[in-house]
Amino acid sequence: MTASPARIIDIAIGFMGAKQLTAASRIGLFSALADGPKDLAALATATGHSERQVRTLADAMNGLGLLNRASGEYSLAEDSAKYLAGTGEIDLGPFLAFLNDISYQQWLGYDRTVDTDEAGTLDLDEAGWTDFLAGVMTYNALHAEQFGEAFDFSGFRSALDFGGLAAGFSFAAMQQNPELTTRYVYAPGFADSITDAATEAGFLGRISIEEAPTETAQPGGDHDLVLLTHVLHRFDEAQNRAILAASRGAAAPGATLMLLDFFLDADETQRPIDALHAGEYFNIDGTVVYPVEQVEAWLAETGWKLERLVALPGSPRVLVATAV
Repeated sequence: MTASPARIIDIAIGFMGAKQLTAASRIGLFSALADGPKDLAALATATGHSERQVRTLADAMNGLGLLNRASGEYSLAEDSAKYLAGTGEIDLGPFLAFLNDISYQQWLGYDRTVDTDEAGTLDLDEAGWTDFLAGVMTYNALHAEQFGEAFDFSGFRSALDFGGLAAGFSFAAMQQNPELTTRYVYAPGFADSITDAATEAGFLGRISIEEAPTETAQPGGDHDLVLLTHVLHRFDEAQNRAILAASRGAAAPGATLMLLDFFLDADETQRPIDALHAGEYFNIDGTVVYPVEQVEAWLAETGWKLERLVALPGSPRVLVATAV
């Protein structure tokens, strides 16, 4: 195979496409097409921006596959219609805004992170933290959607959702299975948000909530499903061993553990999104994406047998293990 610069250039200028995607979302380019195709003049009117800028953005989104272009009119691609136009269950706009306004600004200091191996820190005002939370929770909602689509939860009856940040993952499981109940053991401060979300979703009668520090909690119990979603990257090695041991102590023999997070690979080719988040997490606040073989060793040490690793589109992966 003849060497080509194309891949290098695509990666090097990738930030340009990301900035254009964010700008297109911010000015309402995708939502303007929610009711059907439009030509350039109509798009400029709908977004309140110049035809020159709208064409640049629309053509860029067409080139990236997010818009279709035919006979002088633009229309939404399937994924844009579902996730960017504001008409689907999940609108990724707040996540794109977080990437542009917070994450991108933090990445401007990434050279220092690489050269010093010192974790990044966020310095945000109240409005900034509100935007941060909106972006992260939107991204979590996407992960929960993909999680629910990837697994069959019909065989479970008693779930422990341990140490997570959002109830959407167990909600996805309960949506599939009306006989499944969930016990939440979350860090202090989450009870009200879980109660509100469960009330809105109609699950309040099927949940219980307890508050305890994740790294020291001992939930106990005899659950047949244990969920650890976005937990491991927030804790150090010793804490993660303790969390996995506590999870095993709350599981019936043969129970299933679903451990959702990003992981670094031991295979010849790394899954890109995981390694990118390894940079993002440490550069943002010092949290760690662990090598998958390290996590597998923790599972073996704490009474879990690894079964498989499942990739979720545009989202983390799930290590599935069985209590032994």
